[in-house]
Amino acid sequence: SLISYGPCQTPTLGFCVDRHDTIQTHKPEPYWVLQVSVDTKDEKRLNLEWERIRCFDREVAVMFLQTVKGQTEAKVISVTTKEKQKEKPLALNTVELMRVASSGLGMGPQHAMSIAEKLYLQGYISYPRTESTQYADSFDLKDVVRQQQHNSDWGDICKELLAGGLAKQRKGHDAGDHPPITPCRAVGRGELDGETWKLYDFIVRHFLGTVSSNCKYDQTVATMMCGEEKFILTGKKVTEPGFTGVMTWQAIPAEESIPQLNQGDRLAVKDVRLVDRQTSPPGYLTESDLITLMEKHGVGTDASIPVHINNICTRNYCTVEAGRKLVPTSLGIVLVHGYLKIDPDLVKPTMRGAVEKQLDLIAQGKANFESVLSHTLEVFKLKFLYFVKGITGMDQLFEVSFSSLADSGRPFSRCGKCRRFMKLVEAKPKRLFCPTCDETYNVPQQNGALKLHQELKCPLDDFELVYFSAGAKGKSFVFCPFCFSNPPFPGMSGGSNCSSCIHPTCMHGVNSLGVSGCVECDTGVLVLDPASIPKWKLVCNKCDVIVRIFEDAAKVSVLNEECCGECDSQLVKVEYKEGKSKLPKERISQEGCIYCDQDLNQLVEKSQAVMMKARRGGGGGRGRGRGRGRGRGRGGRKAPKDKMSQLAAYFV
Repeated sequence: SLISYGPCQTPTLGFCVDRHDTIQTHKPEPYWVLQVSVDTKDEKRLNLEWERIRCFDREVAVMFLQTVKGQTEAKVISVTTKEKQKEKPLALNTVELMRVASSGLGMGPQHAMSIAEKLYLQGYISYPRTESTQYADSFDLKDVVRQQQHNSDWGDICKELLAGGLAKQRKGHDAGDHPPITPCRAVGRGELDGETWKLYDFIVRHFLGTVSSNCKYDQTVATMMCGEEKFILTGKKVTEPGFTGVMTWQAIPAEESIPQLNQGDRLAVKDVRLVDRQTSPPGYLTESDLITLMEKHGVGTDASIPVHINNICTRNYCTVEAGRKLVPTSLGIVLVHGYLKIDPDLVKPTMRGAVEKQLDLIAQGKANFESVLSHTLEVFKLKFLYFVKGITGMDQLFEVSFSSLADSGRPFSRCGKCRRFMKLVEAKPKRLFCPTCDETYNVPQQNGALKLHQELKCPLDDFELVYFSAGAKGKSFVFCPFCFSNPPFPGMSGGSNCSSCIHPTCMHGVNSLGVSGCVECDTGVLVLDPASIPKWKLVCNKCDVIVRIFEDAAKVSVLNEECCGECDSQLVKVEYKEGKSKLPKERISQEGCIYCDQDLNQLVEKSQAVMMKARRGGGGGRGRGRGRGRGRGRGGRKAPKDKMSQLAAYFV
């Protein structure tokens, strides 16, 4: 496999490895904290904070403990209350959307952007790739709020804003490219799937937060004396929720309020203890942290940041672990250390940042394009030649073995047991390996491509589904790595994919996607390939028969509860986009049987369509409790067995 360098990709990896090095080199240092708990008159327990915060000398800490331990009361010596404000957010740009999607919604940046683009194409939000955090003065904010006033989730808040007037937006940055990300059309919770709704919900609430007032609260700080030591008690009480009424995750919790205290009050001391602790290193960078660093140092653009993060993961330089934390692999660590040993500029963000500054000067008309281009190419050429001269330094670091199963392969899909990423080991026999569970799972060995199937999961074991494709003319199917290696139902053999699964509710199984009995074999079922858009096809789940249907259709679905009265095949629904319909009279959708409905039959590959008419028996059966299986209901004549009979049936 290729180990690559990129002027944005490598500094992105460098941030992750730098944090890893900080964690590995951290030396814990012990310290001690004095903790005191008191009770108010109504017996409410309060935990006080030591004014000294912590002490790194145990003997000194014990001395402080002795001065407090014998005390029975803590006296309030001062109480101050100040009105403060929690500022509402700036208008939403791409970087902030990716940051919140990762930290708050549990979505990877690239996955979040793909959902945002889908929402944009469906007309629900504005263009999601923008650097602007401020609306133009001419932008009609009130009209956007008015569109959302009938929504059951935030409609009341919209009506309150319209009645009381919108608050002035915060001063942000208008890049002049596109307006901030804005909801363009109202939609209900039930009209979008789970993750799509979560992202749309955040976009709407963020927008409403930008036109709401700031959150106002009173912060009370009470200082107390216990013996000769001072302790602090801090509380917050909301007076006007403002934008936190709609952006509830930023609301100040009621638990942060404290009871009324006055100077001179005495509170009963209930517990005094000295707690020993250790300093701890920072955690691994989360995707949100990394996006912030990339934006700060000018590494990548709002459009390319998710691509760079995805690249360092798919190329086995980093793995995404619990909490969306990016942990560099041995390969990523050695690669960055090798660059640092030869030429640190290749890893540091300054090199790419300098290029971005030059590009900005070109955009402003202050620099010549050809001059900047030739200068940049010359710099990278010299860097490359210098790197080649010092390549032995990289070789020395790569002497460590990478041949063990645990260190080979690239992160591919999530394990259903530990929820960590499994690695796809390309070496024959190809397989998936979970380093955490130390288990391997089989994958198809034929020549073809493997990719995640829309991040969907198997309902039986929670493994992420994988899509195998042997190309436009080959067979393709969805499979669960665990079920592929461990058949879950009687009659399913090892290597069976989702089209053979008889799970009653699985949206990928034969009960959901099966159409009819196979045209050639006795036991197979023709199943819709859900990922074959735009060259839709039916694939037999037993043999190699492929039937091409409804080319260029926008959507094809199997109507599970409706069968054809003539041949017992499941009815299908085909939908085209405006202007691209191949249906009579340019209809954009139609439901019917692909064998008996002439309008649909003519859109099925003719050689297969005629042979399918000759077969109504066979099929593995979809038995859904209605007394008839796939293609079994009427006992029609069998299809010809040999090729010559098939040809005769076709021409005659």
